[in-house]
Order: sequence, then structure tokens, then C-alpha cells
Amino acid sequence: MKQVSGEDESNLEQESGAILDLRLAVISATIQKAKTIPEETRTELLTLVEGLKSEVSILKKTHLEEALSIAGFADVSAHEASRSRKNRHLAETALEGLQGSIRGLENSHPVLAGNVNRFATILSSMGL
Repeated sequence: MKQVSGEDESNLEQESGAILDLRLAVISATIQKAKTIPEETRTELLTLVEGLKSEVSILKKTHLEEALSIAGFADVSAHEASRSRKNRHLAETALEGLQGSIRGLENSHPVLAGNVNRFATILSSMGL
């Protein structure tokens, strides 16, 4: 079994951080382009995504995998919300994953947990 060197681990963390940033940018773009999201809701979601970006950048320093999971489920949830033909099962699965991704972080990262919960609540109220 090959051990990962400190340099390899550092490169992996940098690449994961870049993936995280890209995923958050994709979430914003998905919401901005979605024709199925009302303008007022879009504005609120985009504000929450900005909050997620800030909070996830803090979280990734100590909990990179959790930060990646939160961004991943938020991305999938935003995608499902933007679909013109909704798939209820996929939407529910994405939202459950998003809500599950912050379990255990509520006390240490209450602002992040609040933003994620509000994001999920808004998407859920859209019929997801």
C-alpha cells in the first residue's frame, strides 16, 4: 500500500479546494440561469450561496471532506430545482443528502448549518 507524502497530500487539498470553489460557482450559475425559479426566490438563493461560499471556505480548513459533501449536495439540489421537468425522487434524495451533510456541524458551524437549512427549505417550498 502506497503512503501519501506530505507534498501529495498538500496537492490533493489544493485540488479539492479548487473543485469546491468551482462547484460553488456552478451552483450560482445554475440558479442564475434557471427559468423555473421565481426572481425573488432566485435572489434569496443567490444570497444564501454567497453565505455558503464564505462558511465553506472556513469549514474546508478543518473539514475538507464535509465541505465537499455540502457543496456537492447543494449543487445537485440546485440542479434538481432548475429542471423544467422535476423528478420528485431525485429532488428528495438530493435534499436529504444536503440536510444530512451538515449533521454534526450544527454546534461548531451554526451559521453554515442555518444557511444550508434555509437553502433546503426554499428548494423544498418550490415543490422539490
